[in-house]
Amino acid sequence: MKIIVTGGAGFIGANFLQLLVPRFREHHFVNIDNLGYAANLASLTGVDDAPNYLFEKVDIADAEALDDTFARHRPDLVVHFAAESHVDRSIVGPRAFLRSNVEGTFNLLEAARKHFAGGGGLFHHVSTDEVYGSLGDTGAFTEETRYDPSSPYSASKAASDHLVRAWSRTYGLPVKITNCSNNYGPRQFPEKLIPLMILHALERRPLPVYGLGLNRRDWLYVDDHCEAIWTVIDKGRVGETYNVGGGFEAPNVDVVRRICRLVAEETGCAESELTDLIAFVGDRPGHDLRYAIDSAKIRRECGWAPRETFESGLRKTVRWYLGNQDWVERIRTRDYASWIERNYAERRDHRK
Repeated sequence: MKIIVTGGAGFIGANFLQLLVPRFREHHFVNIDNLGYAANLASLTGVDDAPNYLFEKVDIADAEALDDTFARHRPDLVVHFAAESHVDRSIVGPRAFLRSNVEGTFNLLEAARKHFAGGGGLFHHVSTDEVYGSLGDTGAFTEETRYDPSSPYSASKAASDHLVRAWSRTYGLPVKITNCSNNYGPRQFPEKLIPLMILHALERRPLPVYGLGLNRRDWLYVDDHCEAIWTVIDKGRVGETYNVGGGFEAPNVDVVRRICRLVAEETGCAESELTDLIAFVGDRPGHDLRYAIDSAKIRRECGWAPRETFESGLRKTVRWYLGNQDWVERIRTRDYASWIERNYAERRDHRK
């Protein structure tokens, strides 16, 4: 089977390829990525020289390049990870999110529709629980929860989900969709909460937490997510959506404190030395209060369940960043440094 993976130099896509390329040597994986700011080819070390792997620099917003890629590789499966994904960046620069997440998805769907016109094939779309908006104190998102996106990022992903379903219903394109909770793990771009806190703790820099740190998220270890995607591809029903959650929910400030404890244990410093670095900063606009995923459908229909607890996954993540400082330095571009400065340093610390 030939598989096109979009965004395979990004966080989840790279982990997906790291997991599956060595396991399925009979399949051929073509990674297409435009190598934007959060992409890193170093994340593919170990699979980049595999005989069943190929990288091509392609922007999914370039319809002509996509058509050419499909014509040359003639895929049986498309796994669509490529997306602008950082909520904070979408607030200050939403246009890039519309270009990648909406127009890019449209181009991919059109390329797949032309290529799969003779029948067969599958388009798997990877999305987020943020399309559902914010929960109250109780309950969890199901596949029937109505869409209510709060940010330009989540609105662009909601639009891409709707496009995928429309191409299935209108044109008969075989599709599957997964909506996941917050991912964490190795190779995550260090502007996201968990890697940012790990690296700042290691460098004894302030640990910026939005608001009072009470926003709650459901955390999913990236390898568990990648296994869920492949399980849905293999066992899920065409045309269906499956929610994927890690089964662990906590306020952000508790997550930061757990990171401080683990970094302290792994490096031999006092935990208080790190927790004293926590700095509550002004909240971001439209910050959803709570996400929680009901994964009953994928468990029932596909037999998937997460293998990692949050404790075991977080410890693996801390150890990965400790052991891969070269990777961190390669991805810490000038753009990254200036973004952290703009996004956090300009927010006034308002509570300790």
